[in-house]
Amino acid sequence: MNLTPISVKFDIGDGRMVTIETGKLARQADGAVTVRLGNAILLATVVANKEPKPGQSFFPLTVDYQEKFASAGRIPGSFFKREGRLSDSEVLISRLIDRALRPLFPDNYLCEVQVLVTLISSDLEVMPDALACLAASAALAVSDVPIQEIISEVRVARINGQYVINPNRSDLANADMDFIIGATEKNIMMVEGESKECQEEDLIAAIEAAHAAIRIQVKAQEELRDLKGVKGKREYTLPHQNEELKAKVIAFAKDKIYQVAKSASAKHDRSDAFKKIGEELKEHLGELPEEDAPLVGEYFHDLEKEVIRNMILDESIRLDGRSLDQVRPLAMETDILPSPHGSALFTRGETQSLTTVTLGTPEDELLIESAAVSNYTKFILHYNFPPFSTGEVKMMRGPGRREVGHGNLAMRSLKQMMPGSEYPYTVRVVSDILESNGSSSMATVCAGSLALMDAGVPLPKHVSGVAMGLISRASDGKWAVLTDILGDEDHLGDMDFKVTGTRDGIVGIQMDIKVDGLSMDVMRSALAQAQKGRLHIIEAMYAAVPTARPEPKPHAPRMEKIIIDREFIGAVIGPGGKIIQEIQRETGTTINIEEVGETGEVSIFSAQKEGLDKAVKWVKGIVAVPEVGEVYESVVKSIMPYGAFVEFMPGKQGLLHISEVSWKRLETMEGVLSEGEVVKVKLTGTDPKTGKFKLSRKVLIPKPEGYVERPEREEGDRREHRGDRDRDRGGDRGRDRGPRDDRRGGGDRRDRGPRDDRGGDRGPRFQDRPEKPQEPTFDEE
Repeated sequence: MNLTPISVKFDIGDGRMVTIETGKLARQADGAVTVRLGNAILLATVVANKEPKPGQSFFPLTVDYQEKFASAGRIPGSFFKREGRLSDSEVLISRLIDRALRPLFPDNYLCEVQVLVTLISSDLEVMPDALACLAASAALAVSDVPIQEIISEVRVARINGQYVINPNRSDLANADMDFIIGATEKNIMMVEGESKECQEEDLIAAIEAAHAAIRIQVKAQEELRDLKGVKGKREYTLPHQNEELKAKVIAFAKDKIYQVAKSASAKHDRSDAFKKIGEELKEHLGELPEEDAPLVGEYFHDLEKEVIRNMILDESIRLDGRSLDQVRPLAMETDILPSPHGSALFTRGETQSLTTVTLGTPEDELLIESAAVSNYTKFILHYNFPPFSTGEVKMMRGPGRREVGHGNLAMRSLKQMMPGSEYPYTVRVVSDILESNGSSSMATVCAGSLALMDAGVPLPKHVSGVAMGLISRASDGKWAVLTDILGDEDHLGDMDFKVTGTRDGIVGIQMDIKVDGLSMDVMRSALAQAQKGRLHIIEAMYAAVPTARPEPKPHAPRMEKIIIDREFIGAVIGPGGKIIQEIQRETGTTINIEEVGETGEVSIFSAQKEGLDKAVKWVKGIVAVPEVGEVYESVVKSIMPYGAFVEFMPGKQGLLHISEVSWKRLETMEGVLSEGEVVKVKLTGTDPKTGKFKLSRKVLIPKPEGYVERPEREEGDRREHRGDRDRDRGGDRGRDRGPRDDRRGGGDRRDRGPRDDRGGDRGPRFQDRPEKPQEPTFDEE
């Protein structure tokens, strides 16, 4: 058995080699290849049915990308411990492949095609999404499935001012532009990505850099195809056609369609009018042979498309009567729902998004898991497209690929303006499309920006978006770019080009081409027109909501993040979590501590501002360093005969000596202070030997009238005074008090027995003299 593969290699531009291989794996598929970069290996297969299904009227292409956890030496974390339905990330990569490949199949090819791309070996530094379309196209190239052109995709990122093709994952963190570009050798087919407010010409430069790299990959696929000996593409059964019937349809319906198209009617009125023409057409044609009956709807739809496209190109008339670069009427409201933390209703023509914002804790973060990495995100956006938004009745299922893709574009766009890691909240945005007639994803971006500002999320700038369309005619090369396209214009047009951005630049883009490619001249025109439309919308958004609320709404949860030195993390947590549990219990807050590099991030969450402020002050007190000369509000913790122990900062106690309580000489602490009492003290210093805090209350109290300071005495004077005092007590202390042993009541020390046997009761010492409370040599209990 010969399993020797056929392979080609190419350099992606910096010495990293990509290998495409066929002939060894999955040999029963119509086409199968592996693509390798580093340790990342993708297997792509393609299988196409030989005949279309009976009555098939559309091209059924299925593209699935999946990552095997075994590729990274991991076991899935699900209950079943196996890969299940595609994750959102896998769906998005599947869409990247599908959107680039679909326009390249012949219009009359209706056989079912399935493309499967699987990550079978993972490399932590290699982003597999940039290789997935290359693998899919290569599998088609070495097969006889009749795709018309070879294609590829690359990631292009701008890192430190340089455009890098397929950068490593770790390098991508430093990029300010990140796009996936799909193209044939001649034309751009697909663009998707995000940036930190790049300019239109920056995007053009990125696309051109990507296209140069794609041409190298297309040539490598051609070389692999030739090495395998693929001679041509398979023949396929062409769908039945009837030119005579087509002429009858045109003769009857063309003028009627034109009158409806130029009437500038509303969506449903226009739809009803076209439907009525279709019914009249069927009645006019009468009974048709079985094979011709399905052609009536197809020819009518094709005629409708042709009439509308020609009207736009030749007369610059659009279906709703707007000029080519005009945005539909706008209406915006915020704070329209009482309970969500933020809300906005954005309406543009017949497209409407009701968007809400929910603020959560770090515990609400979303885990995004792939074969190579698992990351948590604090910004989540979900997009919902219920059937009533288009006046239809459909089963309610989970979100489809369209919903995942539209939501991802809105999320990537708004994410560029979200605050950084210092912002403590987890934020979830939900867009519910209530009406749809074109560009609901761009309505989601606008409504999301308004709702986030309504919620008090500190966005520095508004983000708006607009969808552009393209109508082109191959016969004379004429084309027109449309601003803010309708649903019908999207369906009948050649391009869906969505651009999002701030006043200062582009933050997100998604472009799909439905014809064979897009020239750079058209791209520049579309970008310039999109900028004009985007700025028109954003000015209306600033008029509605100029800035974010200064703080969350009263019913929103409160949260604050404190950055502390790593060495204080243990002090905040306390032994066995004692301190942090006490803070949470006393303040009614939830506290999360995370070690980040050399710092600790303390996130404090509370439903009440009062509890939040108390917890913040508590934590700040724990990590604060006491300063000599500062005055602190302290709490009396315990009373001793020689003074009171007070907590003058959270977790920091000191002895307020009896002599520092008052200017008046106190014989006892009884009745002077009580446990729990709040007193102000001043930190006057620290003992250099023991580190004890020196606290004083009396220095904060005015001196009594007539108070006389005791004069400070030198050390020698003190000794002399002590000698005089001893003599006053009975003369010479050494002579008059008798022998040392007699004084202790123990006689001759030799008679007192071994030292170790003297352990417990040491005799008359405690009977003869009452115990004097000893001052502690430490500053905390």
